[in-house]
Amino acid sequence: MPGWAAPDAGTPTPSAVTLSEISVVSAPPSTILTPGTPNASAGYVGGVTGIGGSLLTVDSASAGIISGAALNARPVTRPGEVLEEVPGLIVTQHSGEGKANQYFLRGFNLDHGTDIAISVDGMPVNMRTHAHGQGYADLNFLIPELVGAVEFHKGPYFVRDGDFASAGSVRIDYLDTVAKNVALTAIGSFGYQRALSIACVPLGEGNLLVAGEAQVYDGPWTVPDALRKINGVARYSQGTALDGFSITGMAYAARWTATNQIPERAVVSGQLSRYGTINPTDGGDTSRFSLSGRFSATDDTGITRASAYVIRYQMNLFNDFTYFLNDPVNGDQFHQLDQRVLGGGEVLHIFQGDLFGRPLEVEVGAQTRTDSIRVGLFNTTNRQYRSGVLDDRVLESSGALNLDTRVRWTEWLRTSVGVRADGYYADVRSDTPANSGKATDGIVNPKLGVVLGPWFDTEFYVNYGGGFHSNDARGVTATVDPASPLFNITRSPFLVPSTGYEVGLRNRSIAGLETSLALFRLDFTSENIFQGDTGTTEPSRPTRRFGVEWTNRYAVTPFLSLEGDLTITNARFSSYDPVGNRVPEAPTTIASAGVTFGESLGWFGSLRLRYFGPRPLIEDNTIRSRPTALVNGRIGYNFETGVSVSLDMLNLTNIRSDQITYAYVSRLPGEPAEGLIDRVFHPVEPTAVRLTIAGRF
Repeated sequence: MPGWAAPDAGTPTPSAVTLSEISVVSAPPSTILTPGTPNASAGYVGGVTGIGGSLLTVDSASAGIISGAALNARPVTRPGEVLEEVPGLIVTQHSGEGKANQYFLRGFNLDHGTDIAISVDGMPVNMRTHAHGQGYADLNFLIPELVGAVEFHKGPYFVRDGDFASAGSVRIDYLDTVAKNVALTAIGSFGYQRALSIACVPLGEGNLLVAGEAQVYDGPWTVPDALRKINGVARYSQGTALDGFSITGMAYAARWTATNQIPERAVVSGQLSRYGTINPTDGGDTSRFSLSGRFSATDDTGITRASAYVIRYQMNLFNDFTYFLNDPVNGDQFHQLDQRVLGGGEVLHIFQGDLFGRPLEVEVGAQTRTDSIRVGLFNTTNRQYRSGVLDDRVLESSGALNLDTRVRWTEWLRTSVGVRADGYYADVRSDTPANSGKATDGIVNPKLGVVLGPWFDTEFYVNYGGGFHSNDARGVTATVDPASPLFNITRSPFLVPSTGYEVGLRNRSIAGLETSLALFRLDFTSENIFQGDTGTTEPSRPTRRFGVEWTNRYAVTPFLSLEGDLTITNARFSSYDPVGNRVPEAPTTIASAGVTFGESLGWFGSLRLRYFGPRPLIEDNTIRSRPTALVNGRIGYNFETGVSVSLDMLNLTNIRSDQITYAYVSRLPGEPAEGLIDRVFHPVEPTAVRLTIAGRF
C-alpha cells in the first residue's frame, strides 16, 4: 500500500519492523508495511528513521503513516505541499513563498494552522499568540528529502494530541541516517534554482548526518518574489528505535517580496494582470534556529520516550489586504512583528502487561511548553513605520498529562480509553495598559476508541474525543481596542473546546489494496477569535461539520501504485443568524488521484490530480469561489552510475484558476469611501518545468 508504508522506500528497516511489534494490543497495525513503495524522486535515497521517533499510530479509519518515498514522489511547487499526501489535506498559498501555507481539511479553512497540529522531530511548528494568526505553522524550513515518515491523525481522538489538533495532527520525522549521500541541483521556470546536499558518516558509536539547502525563486509575478532561502540540518544519532538517542540542530532563514491576493474587479477592468500587485512592497523575512534531543529506552515494563527542544524564531511580515479602505492617503499596509524563544518537551512510558489475562498497554505521558514573545502590529507605508497599534510582551506556558489504556479483549475486539488534561497560563504586558493582565485556563478531554474485527479482511472503528484550540493570549486579557482605546471589546476565552465523533472501516480483501471509509462529525462551541491583522477580537458562532472520507491505496506491483481520495463535508453554523449559516471558506469537496511508478534503476514517474472544490465565501452563500483542479507530473531516470535526472511539470494543463479566494470589503483609488465587497484571489502559477539532477554516492 504505497504511501502508507514503512519509512524506507525499499524493504522495511529492522528498526521500523521492531517498532511495529512493540504494541501488544494493536493487532494488525492500522498501516501496512509493504516492501514495494515506488521511489519516484531524484533526490530521495531512504535510510533509517525512528530513533526516539514516532510511536504507532492510534487505531482509527482515518489515521496512518506515510513513507518518505511516497511523500517525495509528489511533484510540488513548494515544500509544504508534500503534506497533500495526507488524504483530504489541501496545502496552498495566498502570498509570497516565505509565508506559512494555508491549510484546508475536513471542512475547515485552517488558516495558517489554527486547528491542525504540525510537528517536526517532536518540535511544534504551530506558533501560539502569533503576530499573523493563531497557530501559524510555517513549514518552509522543511527539507522533503530528509523526511523518513509522516504520522497523521484526524479528529480529536488521541491522547498525544492537544492544542490545534481538532481537525487533525501531522507528525514529521526526519531520517537519522541516509542510505547514500546526495548532491542535488535543480533549475526551472520563473527563476527557480535549488541546491541540496545530504551526507552521513559514522562518528564514534553513532552517525552524523549533515544537510544544507539553498533556494531562489521569482515566480511569474509582475513584481518578482525574489525569494532567498538557506536551510541547514545537523544530527547525531546513536542506537536503535527502541534504545537510542539523537541530537539535532536546525537553522533556516528567508526573505521575499509578496504578491498578495488581488481584487477580481481590478483584473476584469484591465487595471491589473492576473499576476499583478496592488502594493509592490508587501513581503517579509523570517528565521528559525532550533536545538532538540530525543531519547528512547526499553526495560521489563515497556518503553520510555523523551524529547526536548528550544527554538529561536523571528518574523517580519508586511501585508496590505484592503489597499486604501482605512487610510485613503497612505494606504493600509501594516507590519507584523514576532520575536520569540520557546522551549518544551515530552516524556511518556508505555507499560505492557495483562488485564484478567488479556493483553494490556497503558500509556502515561506529560508535555510542557513555554513561549517568551514580543509581538507587534504597526501601520506602515512602503515598509516605513507610520504609527504603532500594539507592541506587547507575552509569556505563555502550558502543561499536559495524558493517560491511555488499550486492551485486546478478544481476537475481534480491542478498546482504547484515555483522558488528557491541559493547563494554560499567560502573562500579557501590553503597551496599552488596559489590555495587560494574566490569565489561566484548563480543560480535560476524554478519548475513546473501539476496533472490531477483522472479519473478511475488514476492521471497523468507532472513535470519540474532545479537543480544543487556544486563542491568542492578547485577546484573552484585552479590554479595549488598541487602535481606538475609547472603545471596549469582548474578551476571548483562552481555550475553545471541540467534540469529535467518527465511525469507519478499513478493508484489505484485495491483495495490495487498502481502502478505508470514515464518517465524521466535529462540533465547535462559540468562540471569540483574536484577529492578528487588526489587533481586535471577532466573535463567531458555534459550528458543526459532518462528512465522509474515502481513501484508497493500491500497490498494483512493487513498482506501480495507484491512489485516490475523496472528502465531502457539510459545514454550518449551528445557531441561527439572519446573515446566513454557511461557514466562509469551508470546502465541501476535496479529491485527489495519482499514479506512481519506478524501480531502483531505470524510468520513474508520477502524475497527480488535486481537486479543490467551490466554497462559500460569505455566510449567505451568495458569493462563492470557483473550483481548482491541478495536475502535476514528473518523469525521470535512475542511471547505474548513481545519477538521477527528473523533470517536473507543474500545472500541466495550464489552467487559469485560483490558489485561494476570499470575499471582503476593500477599496481601490477612486472607489467609494466605504469600499466594495468583491472576490479577492491569489492565482495558480502558469505551467512551469523544473529539471533536477542528483548524484547518489
